[in-house]
Amino acid sequence: MPDSSAVPPTPAEVEASLRMPLIDAMTTQRAVRRVRPDPVDDEIVLRCLELAVKAPTGSNSQNWEFVVVKDPDTKRRLQDQYRRSWALYGGAGRRLYRQSESMQKVLRAVEWQVEHFHEIPVLVVCCLRGQRIPFAPLPPIAESSYYGSIYPSVQNLLLAARAIGLGASLVTLPLWSTTIARGILGLPLSVTPCCVVPLGWPRGRYGPTTRKPVGEVVHLDRHGNQPWRSR
Repeated sequence: MPDSSAVPPTPAEVEASLRMPLIDAMTTQRAVRRVRPDPVDDEIVLRCLELAVKAPTGSNSQNWEFVVVKDPDTKRRLQDQYRRSWALYGGAGRRLYRQSESMQKVLRAVEWQVEHFHEIPVLVVCCLRGQRIPFAPLPPIAESSYYGSIYPSVQNLLLAARAIGLGASLVTLPLWSTTIARGILGLPLSVTPCCVVPLGWPRGRYGPTTRKPVGEVVHLDRHGNQPWRSR
């Protein structure tokens, strides 16, 4: 696994890393926002995306599109959008969680990512081909159904990055304005940007994650019936 002094892996090492047991990847996966500016080889990015597109899509439409952003000017323009949205959400988060050191730690990591966004070597903008129906009267399930075709592939991408040792996270704030994002990326109206996955070699290390016990978040038959809370 790369650390701050490691050299990038060879193609053979990448393939060996991808044989990490799934349970190991899943139990140590986390949002890694602080990454080094060192380049990430195109072949490594493409290998991750090859695995991303193995994910299922609604009606097997295979309607993902991925824009791999390496151009410094494009990254800075996306960073400008990230800063604008973070000025709102970050400020609210600091006030809301001012008594929570754990959340303050998360907010500091996001702020680092915002300020160093232009230095991250690769930004993968995950998109869907086919217009989202924008009419307000539609039920929320229609929105959920639309995005259901991109997020399984995003999780595949994140797991592949974890196995290889790349730092990765899922962010949406740089796309706060779909219209502006389309202009920056040259996307047609038929392609909707959904999220960004920044990729880079981590400044730290992956490790075990801390999560709530499963019994606290699982309900049986009806919400509120939690027979496994003591698990």
